[in-house]
Amino acid sequence: MAAGAFTYQGGRVDPGETQNLRYSISETYLGDPVRVPVTVCNGAEPGPTVFLSAAIHGDELNGIEVVRTVAQEWPHDTLHGTLVCLPVLNVPGFIAQERYLPIYDRDLNRSFPGSKNGTSADRMAAQIFSNFIEPCDYGLDFHTSTRGRTNMLHVRADMNDPDVARLARAFGPNVVLDSGGPSGALRTAASERGVPTVTVEMGQAHRFERSFIDHALDGVASVFGEYGVLPDAEVRVPAWRTIVERGEKTWLRADAGGLVEMLHERGELVREGDVVCTITNPFKTETVRITAPFDGLLVGVLENPVVYPGNPICHLVELDSETIRAYEQGQPAAVSAAAEGVRADDS
Repeated sequence: MAAGAFTYQGGRVDPGETQNLRYSISETYLGDPVRVPVTVCNGAEPGPTVFLSAAIHGDELNGIEVVRTVAQEWPHDTLHGTLVCLPVLNVPGFIAQERYLPIYDRDLNRSFPGSKNGTSADRMAAQIFSNFIEPCDYGLDFHTSTRGRTNMLHVRADMNDPDVARLARAFGPNVVLDSGGPSGALRTAASERGVPTVTVEMGQAHRFERSFIDHALDGVASVFGEYGVLPDAEVRVPAWRTIVERGEKTWLRADAGGLVEMLHERGELVREGDVVCTITNPFKTETVRITAPFDGLLVGVLENPVVYPGNPICHLVELDSETIRAYEQGQPAAVSAAAEGVRADDS
């Protein structure tokens, strides 16, 4: 793969150069530009082009620090290839600290690959996609759970696509949720256009959570090692891993309205019949117990303790006995895919 310039509409970054820019993708009511921050690091040595993106939902902050650290703090003198770092994709949402595009009330992550003649969200997506996503060879898109919930670190990927599956495994997660992704999602559109992309979920909205950020940076380094972007980077092999196959939903939902007390935390193993949480009324005169329907791992849990009937409380994935042993012992194991699957609200 020959080293060459990275070009976008209005500019170029030559091998051995780094460029920080604010790229205009739309305008405000006053006609002022809406500009997305971008760092392009073009290595002097040939290699793949990879994008790292975050804050496509404006209140999901953990990934911002991951992308900024790679762009601004990691040394690039041994870089083979090009890094396209997009720490804040949804600038209007980030400024308002809202998930969606304010005013337009649209999900930017349902608008890709975009359209130059479509809605405001479509036009923003088209500018981002054509200039900074489509020219890449693969990508990592960082998310958190929506507000009021929190996720353990995991990867969402279409494991039926061998190139996507390789990328997902290279990140080194314990849990991979196998799904094709919703229509209009960045990872879906990019993968369909020949740019294998996965979503990395970690933590909760409105936070910088250092443990998640550091864990994700280890995953980025592992990917760079796998693809030769940083030749000295070590490829991570997790002590255990489960591939959660597609299937029925695994959200445990509230059977009553009230106040929730979680008895287990995100990332914990629960056994069939365990009481995961309780729901009580204001007087604590009535208690509803939510139990685990199978042995599994709590990938996501509620943070906001108030619920209506039917609200999601816990995201539970089933683990087979081999995975459970590896989880408990912390030893490497060849793990089979044995989960009930995920069809929850994919970021």
